[in-house]
Amino acid sequence: MVEGRLNKIKDVEVLNCEYGKNTIKFLRVKREGKKHFIKEVEVCTHLRLTSAREYLEADNSAVIPTDTIKNIVFVLAKKNGIQTIEQFAVDICKHFMTTFSQVAYVKTYVQEVPWQRLHENGVPHIHSFICVPDGIRFCEAEQCRNGPLVVFAGIKDLKLLKTTQSGFEGFYKNEHTTLPERNDRILCAELFCKWSYGECRDFDFDCIWNKVRECVLEAFAGPPDCGEYSASYQRTVNCIQMLILSKVSQVQVIEVILNNVFYNVQDMKNLGLTNDKEVLVPVETPYGSCTCTLGRKKFLEAQG
Repeated sequence: MVEGRLNKIKDVEVLNCEYGKNTIKFLRVKREGKKHFIKEVEVCTHLRLTSAREYLEADNSAVIPTDTIKNIVFVLAKKNGIQTIEQFAVDICKHFMTTFSQVAYVKTYVQEVPWQRLHENGVPHIHSFICVPDGIRFCEAEQCRNGPLVVFAGIKDLKLLKTTQSGFEGFYKNEHTTLPERNDRILCAELFCKWSYGECRDFDFDCIWNKVRECVLEAFAGPPDCGEYSASYQRTVNCIQMLILSKVSQVQVIEVILNNVFYNVQDMKNLGLTNDKEVLVPVETPYGSCTCTLGRKKFLEAQG
């Protein structure tokens, strides 16, 4: 039998084995009289057990079924509510660490659907909401047994565009270079931003997330009356990161990815028209991408 032959292989070791439940989606409604509050989230929770017997010996005695993981997430949402997605991720990690002695490591990812309360003539509605695609908020929390509970947070799928104050010049050229230099172009990008708080503390996660998002917008766009010139996507990534690190002291490490959304000026000469960068067509693929991760030196040195 195959299993018998595999058991004879002794010169291997388990480097990592995890399992869990992905894409646990639900809406949590909190009612305070007539006024309602909502959080719609997607949760992924993975565990690593203290032994790998379920993999090596088909011994499932320590395995917490993924259906049980899903049910625990629902129960915690019901009992604790979701004040912030970061706190909910912390609640999930703490539950598995304190309830199950066979759990050696837990990691939880939570992302939030961007619902905002509907306003009519400036008046907030008591129970109606609108989904606004201005970036997806997400977080991760992870903990090893006898180790600190570490929290990450982030923004993804945030699409940004400015119609000028962007260029790309002075780049390396050889016989394969066809890209012309430009000092006035449209800059459009989809942003992914993830940061680490380090060890979990009593942070105001909502306030920090909003401050980071404001920094992203400020660094990308610049002052409202004149903008800020971008010499490259790479420089824009760095400006975003440096502004966040200068204004948000709780952020220890920050990763930013910018995916370029390119626009071609439509040739309209055959229509008898001169198109002065007024009608442009998006180019979906291929697209450029750049990423950088920055960390505070004191924090990195303390991590060893």
